[in-house]
Amino acid sequence: MKRISFVNLMMLFAAMVSAQKNQQYQLSSPNNKIQVLVDAAGQLQWSMWHDKQLVIAPSPIAMKLEGDETLGKNVRVISSKPETVNNTIKPNFYKKDIIQDQYNQLTLNFRGDYGVIFRAYNEGVAYRFFTRRKGKTVIKNEAANFNFTADHKALIPYMWDYREGKIFNSSFEALYDEHRISEFAKDSLALLPLMVDVGQNKKVVILEADLEDYPGMYLDINDTRKGFKGVFAPFPLEVKVGGYVNMNLIPTKRADYIANTNGTRVFPWRAIVISENDKELLDNDMVQKLASPSRIADVSWILPGQVAWDWWNDWNITGVDFKAGMNTATYKHYIDFASTNNIKYIIIDWGWSEKTDLTKVNPSMNIQEIVKYGNERGVGVILWASWQALTRTIDTIFPLYSKMGVKGFKVDFIDRDDQIAVASTFEIAKKAAEHKLILDYHGVFKPTGLQKTYPNVVNYEGVKGLENVKWADEDAPRYAVSIPFIRMMAGPMDYTPGAMRNANKENFRAIEAAPMSKGTRCHQLAMYVIYEAPIQMLADSPDQYRKEQECTNFITSVPTTFHENVALDGKVGEYLAMARRKGDTWYVGAMTNWDARTLTIDLSFLGNGNYEAVIFKDGINADKNGTDYKREVVKVSSKDQLKAQLASGGGWAARIYPVR
Repeated sequence: MKRISFVNLMMLFAAMVSAQKNQQYQLSSPNNKIQVLVDAAGQLQWSMWHDKQLVIAPSPIAMKLEGDETLGKNVRVISSKPETVNNTIKPNFYKKDIIQDQYNQLTLNFRGDYGVIFRAYNEGVAYRFFTRRKGKTVIKNEAANFNFTADHKALIPYMWDYREGKIFNSSFEALYDEHRISEFAKDSLALLPLMVDVGQNKKVVILEADLEDYPGMYLDINDTRKGFKGVFAPFPLEVKVGGYVNMNLIPTKRADYIANTNGTRVFPWRAIVISENDKELLDNDMVQKLASPSRIADVSWILPGQVAWDWWNDWNITGVDFKAGMNTATYKHYIDFASTNNIKYIIIDWGWSEKTDLTKVNPSMNIQEIVKYGNERGVGVILWASWQALTRTIDTIFPLYSKMGVKGFKVDFIDRDDQIAVASTFEIAKKAAEHKLILDYHGVFKPTGLQKTYPNVVNYEGVKGLENVKWADEDAPRYAVSIPFIRMMAGPMDYTPGAMRNANKENFRAIEAAPMSKGTRCHQLAMYVIYEAPIQMLADSPDQYRKEQECTNFITSVPTTFHENVALDGKVGEYLAMARRKGDTWYVGAMTNWDARTLTIDLSFLGNGNYEAVIFKDGINADKNGTDYKREVVKVSSKDQLKAQLASGGGWAARIYPVR
């Protein structure tokens, strides 16, 4: 790591020596807009200011161990170490190729072989505990508090859709309830990330990162009625097969502790990001900065790309001489479509094998023949697997299908984030990497950095994606322009866009076999630019894409990883616009909620010279027929500003390339 000036470090050290007299330690962000006060006089607690505004009031933190020992209570500081760091990170398969990693750090060592690390970034604050003890340590509970100064409004994704009615067993998919902190639901817990509006145009997003061998954090309202406290799933002692169509492993007995872990380790980061305007949240790298480095030395075999998906469109293929469904002929048809359109993968979703035994293949499927057919045409095959079936026979399944030529697995119905489930995602990723297999985790908690540590984890669900419109009548456009500011801050999200049947409020119907989207065609196209997904789905059927080849050509021209990311404009729950660069070509996307609006797309991010823009915009009648769009090609330069007129539930998308 690169140290900044010796003078700055000495000034920081002097300030901290002064504060130590009262066991209080101050830490500032590199730009001095954020100040953190760590109070280690008795009960360990922290508070945070932004531009002299108190954002986080004193908030106790602690870890309760077996035997009634509490780390963070009656603390005695034995040493402190301030550091100033300015580093760069070169991420794999991300929205940019360079991350500036600049922060000030404070490490406090306490009597009792433990301590805490605080970091102050320009965009937020993070802290984590660490221990240095022999053998195993049992964590009974953890106190993580985020005390705000007022009863602010918040956007809260509540845990719902419990598997077998059991708390801590859910799909991790939820819309955002928008209300004040004091109105927190009494019968649920909040998923992360969660957003709080602290006034003065500032938003705070609560995150966690580097979650390993430890349960994920939920939030509940705490005793202040203006803040949140962390809640963690107890350690599972016994499980049974159950849940959704017997796809889950449901804990039937839990311990009175949350983790049994190594005594010498660092614990997950607890982090908040603060923005001065909403669009800053569209270009934030906090989780990447806090996650552990890659444990895969050679990542050359990991190939991001797009995927032709079968399940959302219900295998709805017409004009062929075979019965479409879970059979070899159908998947050869998907492969032909993918090959013609330069789509890198297809997915074979559930039904290709017995749900609980991945070695017993559906008699109508010849997986080896399908894989061979795909490889001959430059299309890889990804197989669906339930978590419980995969983990039971993982040492058989991975070598078997890797040798056959399968490129990866979509692992589904984890639906837990207790210590066992979290540890399992690491173990699966490690073993998959040994067999050069990529992974897409579905039915899973939000990403917390595993995608950096094991880059073969190319996508995560943990989002209420397009699949929900097959059965639910919800405000999808508002959610679609909220998640880039909140959920996507945690990492990639498999929203699975690409609907070619597009409807307004009045025309929408939830239809299983011929699903449609809420909002316009260009709303869907813009998702391919805006939504971070190194493995990105095309959810509709080959038939629909062939009928709409002009739109399909745009979709398949959009990369799934980028070299540069520029947030252009945005307001949570209302609209957003962003640009991403791959090589010398720019891709721009804009989306709105149900409110029609006009946005100004400032092209000053372009380099010198002349460019040509291929633009897809809502048609004049898109408010009545969501499929209405217009394609146009215009000459542009960095001096230009384009007007993007977005219909209700609309979008705007463009590919801009240099003209030589």
